[in-house]
Amino acid sequence: MALNNHDDARLAQQETAVGAGIQILLLALLGTAAGLGPAGWVTGLAFAIATWALLSRALHRSRLRSFGPANRVTLGRTVLVGGVTALVADSFDSAPPVPLLVGLTAAALFLDCVDGKVARRTGTSTALGARFDMEVDAFLILVLSVYVSTSLGPWVLLIGGMRYAFVAAARVLPWMNTPLPPSMARKTVAALQGVCLLVAASGLLPLVAGLGVVLPALGLLVWSFGRDVLWLWRTERARTAAAAEAGAVRETPVTAPAAAPVAASVTAPAGEPVEAMLGAAQAV
Repeated sequence: MALNNHDDARLAQQETAVGAGIQILLLALLGTAAGLGPAGWVTGLAFAIATWALLSRALHRSRLRSFGPANRVTLGRTVLVGGVTALVADSFDSAPPVPLLVGLTAAALFLDCVDGKVARRTGTSTALGARFDMEVDAFLILVLSVYVSTSLGPWVLLIGGMRYAFVAAARVLPWMNTPLPPSMARKTVAALQGVCLLVAASGLLPLVAGLGVVLPALGLLVWSFGRDVLWLWRTERARTAAAAEAGAVRETPVTAPAAAPVAASVTAPAGEPVEAMLGAAQAV
């Protein structure tokens, strides 16, 4: 059994290497079709190597026996994101082939709707798969925001950088690491970012219209992150208050109640507490 587990883990590691190989093949195709320059090649290769290294490390730590069909879909999407990254990096030296950039991005966004469904239908949902999917989404949004910022302004970078700012803040403020409850609104806002940035990147809209698409997307993202941070802060306050109250209860000494003064003429019946007698007298 241990040998089979080792073989399965090695097979999962090999799939990440295959993904890196396909990434290099895509870069070669882009080099042929779009004349990918040195900046695109270097960035694309760095993306492929970093993805392979990080994913291999994550697989080793999680000890998954199988890579899984959903993760294969996400890995394919990662290859497309690597191609988009290479084209965006190359756009700083030469005009990018916008139709190719839009096509790769649209395919990556479409596959984002597929891997989750595959995971649920095959019963292969894992914490690693969810994190893998989220990181690929975040990086694609970051790359698209870099590209769109060259035409609409540096403020667009807030869209791509907000998630990474949240992660950085969580390293300083541990209370922000509390798991958030599922939210369809959060998922919808996150999906809209990619669509809006893709529309702006396509160049089909005038500059003002592109601004009218991306700016509301940023507003929704600020609202979504703000709502989550507020929920985390309130949850931490409630937890701190509950812990303080529990500590106060534990530290309060338990003492026997002082005996109430009783007149010498009052005699309690056998077996009846004096306090009960006084209570009855007061009630009367």
